Amino acid sequence: MMLTMRSILCGVLASVTLAAQAPPQFEVASIRPAAEQVERANVGVHISDAQVRISYFSLKDYIAFAYEMPFSRIDAPDWLGQARFDIAGKVPDGVTSAQVPAMLRTLLADRFELKTHRESKEFQVYALVVRKEGLRLKESAKLAGEPDSRNSGTVNVAASGGANGLTMDFGGGSTFTFGNNHFDMRRATLRDVAETLSRLMDRPVIDATGLTGQYDLAFDLTPEEYSAVLIRSAVNAGVVLPPQALRLLDGASNDSFSGPLQQFGLTLESRKSPLEVIVVDSMRRTPTDN
Repeated sequence: MMLTMRSILCGVLASVTLAAQAPPQFEVASIRPAAEQVERANVGVHISDAQVRISYFSLKDYIAFAYEMPFSRIDAPDWLGQARFDIAGKVPDGVTSAQVPAMLRTLLADRFELKTHRESKEFQVYALVVRKEGLRLKESAKLAGEPDSRNSGTVNVAASGGANGLTMDFGGGSTFTFGNNHFDMRRATLRDVAETLSRLMDRPVIDATGLTGQYDLAFDLTPEEYSAVLIRSAVNAGVVLPPQALRLLDGASNDSFSGPLQQFGLTLESRKSPLEVIVVDSMRRTPTDN
């Protein structure tokens, strides 16, 4: 009897362990091609206790989100930055928003037959560092009565972009705007700053400051630098631009930000660094049916 009971208990524990190791999945999920947006693109992420809605993400964006890897460190064919989809999913009971990336990984593998591997590659990068004279940024003031959505169970992120610039609202008072030659980040960590600059420059930017506070910083670029940065950000996002637009990058500086950042006691250092990347081995261009 004791031997039989021990066998049953081992079997139960083994099944629980296997269930715990099984990747989390959405109860129900739909994937649809995003409606075409011409003059201005609107992107959104909403995660609540029961629902996930993501709109106008490219497949490369989804992979970056799913693997919690900066966009600049997704090694993928160019077309993955062009096709855009909306995804809606129901979150199982007892699953937190922290598990949404894992559920997305499962969904991409199931519906797009995504296959990836991780590897380390050496990159030319810009390292965001504090200058010798020290940091000249004050930490952002706390917003009375407003929770930081990034530390709660609900996530609401909205972004839009077009010819007049980019706007992002990360919730909890954390915002980024880049328009009319002006760069403005509010309640941003320096890691946020580095990841944002990675989308605007010709190489990855890594945070090498070691600082964890949230800061406000704003500065202006020259009209020529601003135009070049907008074009470079579109190229990084996989947007196909006409040759006349790309020619505006000829002779443009690859680093429009080191100078303005100096007023805050920051700068960008060019260096080589090994970074982990997600390499896309294969992926369907369209998902299997809902």
